[in-house]
Amino acid sequence: MTRLQDVYPDNKTILREVGLRDGLQLVKKFPSTAAKQRWIRDEYAAGVRHFEVGSFLPAKTFPQFTDVREIIATIASLPGAYGIALTLNERGVNEALASGVAEVATVVSATEEHSQANANRSRESAIANVKRLCELRDATAHKPIVNAAISMALGCSIVGAVDPKEVIRIAEKLFEAGVDMVAVADTVGYAGPKQVGELTKAVVRIASAKPVCIHLHDTRGMGIANASAALDAGARVLDGSLGGLGGCPFAPGATGNVVFEDLVFLCESKGFPTGIDIDKLVAVRGILKSEMPDEQLYGGMARAGLPCGTAVKAA
Repeated sequence: MTRLQDVYPDNKTILREVGLRDGLQLVKKFPSTAAKQRWIRDEYAAGVRHFEVGSFLPAKTFPQFTDVREIIATIASLPGAYGIALTLNERGVNEALASGVAEVATVVSATEEHSQANANRSRESAIANVKRLCELRDATAHKPIVNAAISMALGCSIVGAVDPKEVIRIAEKLFEAGVDMVAVADTVGYAGPKQVGELTKAVVRIASAKPVCIHLHDTRGMGIANASAALDAGARVLDGSLGGLGGCPFAPGATGNVVFEDLVFLCESKGFPTGIDIDKLVAVRGILKSEMPDEQLYGGMARAGLPCGTAVKAA
């Protein structure tokens, strides 16, 4: 059985590497399984413990995730490391549960328009699917954590502005459905620090003792500022990807997720220890450059390094 408290301890800042899934979602060329395994092991040696491993989606459409079970096994072999797998339907849920992954993630859209356009279902139907996922999880022996992300929570690619009250309502429904944690996702990078801080504070309040994850994209250059606002508002779980790898099909040409290395520096500089060595983490970018030479990588830490004399490293 996977205990929530073991994976997401109270009063500890958790940074999750989503490059292996979200970061590879749109790439034309992707790392080999062996390179992914080096990526994981090298980041683990730098102090990273939470990895989004891939999706249980049709192999024909998403060949970059056909090795998801091998990647899950690699992470499971590392003491204290946890894998997160995305599922979007019951078939994927059953495959994820059978894989033994520590955490199963799914998605509900913040707006009805995006839910219908993206998944061809209503938000209420999507929430019902999350409840079914929790029921299937409860019937397993190892009972993985269930995490439901609210996509387009801070701005929608179809309707624009999103009412925060709707996001809070959906979060409440998801907790009622049985999820262990909710992720608030600025999927297309619409928001600034004020909106992120206010929504984070509201969701953290209704989550009570359960963790809240903030998933940010750097589409308009607000990623790190928004992450800082989320930390100030009480979030202790943040997503990022090595080199800012990724993008979004709903924001063509946009940059990807918040740069993981810069996110570590932000947390450490604000007094939120991460246990991650920035220099070792930056060195892992070499794997991405070798495996995906045409993929643009971002990041201030990789460009400028740690400030002279700083001690922002893992203990």
